Amino acid sequence: MRTVTRVLDVSAAGLVLLVGVSGAGKSTFAARRFRPTQVVSSDHCRALVSDDENDQSATDDAFHLLHTIVDRRLRRGLLTVVDATNLHPHPRQELRRIARDHDLPCVAIVLDTPPDLIRERTRNRADRVLDDDVTTRQLRDLRRTLRRLDREGFRAVHVLRGPEEADTAVVRPVPLRCDRRELRGPFDVIGDVHGCRAELEALLHRLGYRLRRDERGRATGAHYPGRTAVFVGDLVDRGPDSPGVLRLVMGMVADGDALCVAGNHENRLVRALRGRGTRLAHGLRETLEQLAAEPAEFRDRVLAFCADLVDHYVLDGGNLVVAHAGLKEEYHGRDSGRVRAFALYGETTGEVDRYGRPVRLPWARNYRGRAAVVHGHVPTTRVEWVNNTLCVDTGCVFGGRLTALRYPEREVVDVPAERVWYEPAGPLGTG
Repeated sequence: MRTVTRVLDVSAAGLVLLVGVSGAGKSTFAARRFRPTQVVSSDHCRALVSDDENDQSATDDAFHLLHTIVDRRLRRGLLTVVDATNLHPHPRQELRRIARDHDLPCVAIVLDTPPDLIRERTRNRADRVLDDDVTTRQLRDLRRTLRRLDREGFRAVHVLRGPEEADTAVVRPVPLRCDRRELRGPFDVIGDVHGCRAELEALLHRLGYRLRRDERGRATGAHYPGRTAVFVGDLVDRGPDSPGVLRLVMGMVADGDALCVAGNHENRLVRALRGRGTRLAHGLRETLEQLAAEPAEFRDRVLAFCADLVDHYVLDGGNLVVAHAGLKEEYHGRDSGRVRAFALYGETTGEVDRYGRPVRLPWARNYRGRAAVVHGHVPTTRVEWVNNTLCVDTGCVFGGRLTALRYPEREVVDVPAERVWYEPAGPLGTG
């Protein structure tokens, strides 16, 4: 019978744990599929600290070294593979913690080798003698591990059953979704639209994009040869035509003419469309009413689109980062809940000002990163660079302007709002 080749997706930046009993073939599997520098072996670490990889008295020191190496590699965003049995919850938990500390995903690859083959390999090993009781205990631990791995928080768990699956499996490193360094631009980074469809069409026209319309005259896309629009999120709420903005932006993204990151308003809209409790404030109620007039198929497309938005993009070889509320350098190209929370909401003190707005920490004042960070979220009346960061939310929905940054030209292009569509809670910032 022909064996089906398994393709195992692992993050090109993150941690991979090989799981299996001694003799399962983990080291052979790793050597065939990863570079030597990517693999951190507990046996090798034991040899480094004791000159004998079989010296079990050196295990604590060996794992201290292993954790240090894993920590330093993940700090650099490198794919790192741990070759150890990883059969017990606590060691797995510690390794996942290191990955979590660096905001990177962790994947498990389990080699579930038949017990008879394990025992045969163990008897034939020239480098190590394992008591049969040890093998039996490890096999029992593996069965427990297989029952619980899916609940431990791994990004993915790949189980290879038998030597044929292990021998033919292909490991495919996949970049994080936020990592689009290969896209070099040029880009037009567009600030918070908030349902201002007419102003968005005017801005795209001024930037040189040619709009495409359907039989009803609605804009369903826009194209500028050789350029890509990048939306910083908050497409919806407060303005008069959130469905029209979504129809246009979704069409541009589908056609490859635009990228879009999630804003906090898209995040709230997803919760509402999924029936989860969220306050119908800050324009959300009006957006839901506008969407209620659209066909169910369109609402389904909106939900799928908004739910799939990434929290930030790293572009132009790492020289440009786009995130709705901005992003600290240590979070660039990372993927975790706290990275997403910062990208969508920024950093706050937990307090509110006299207008009821969150008091935000001035992360941009301390930014010293190489990448230019372009963002929105906090509307301002003046567009100016702060330590290689730029806010392009100029409060269009509040009667300000809709702004775009042409990159790499660093030229600011804007259009005025048609009117005040939504009264702000307080004065806008000044940059």
